[in-house]
Amino acid sequence: MTQADDRFAIIAVLDRYAEVLDTRAWGGLDDVFAVDAEMDFGEWRARGVDAIRERIRSYLDGCGPSQHLLGNYRIELDAGDADRATSRCYIRVQHVGAGRLAGETYEMYGEYRDALVRTSDGWRIRERRAAVFMELGNRRV
Repeated sequence: MTQADDRFAIIAVLDRYAEVLDTRAWGGLDDVFAVDAEMDFGEWRARGVDAIRERIRSYLDGCGPSQHLLGNYRIELDAGDADRATSRCYIRVQHVGAGRLAGETYEMYGEYRDALVRTSDGWRIRERRAAVFMELGNRRV
C-alpha cells in the first residue's frame, strides 16, 4: 500500500464515522474504532468501542436528523512505524430537534484529533480528541 493509499483509507475511516452517526447505523462504529479505543470529547470520555457507541447514542438517539461534515484533512503517517498515523480534520455538525425540541437546532464547529493504527481489518481510530470551537443554537437538541 502506498502512502497515498493509506491517506485515502484513513479519510474513508473518518468519513465512515460521520456516516454512521448520521444514519444511526451504530454497528458501523466497529469499522471506525479499535476495540480498545479512547475518546475524549472534553466534557465526557469513554474507553472501548462499546462505551464510545453508548455515549454517542445517549446524545443522538433522542435527536432528529444530523449532518456531520468533515474537511481540511491533515494526515501524518508515522515515518518510523508504517502502522501508525495521526490526523486532524475540521467538523461542522448540524442537529435538528425532535419531539418537544422539534423546530430547534444546534450547530457545532470544531476539530477531531486522532491517533490511528493499522489493524488486520484496516485503519482504525485508537484515540480521538475533539475540540469545540463554536456552538450555535440549543445544545439540548
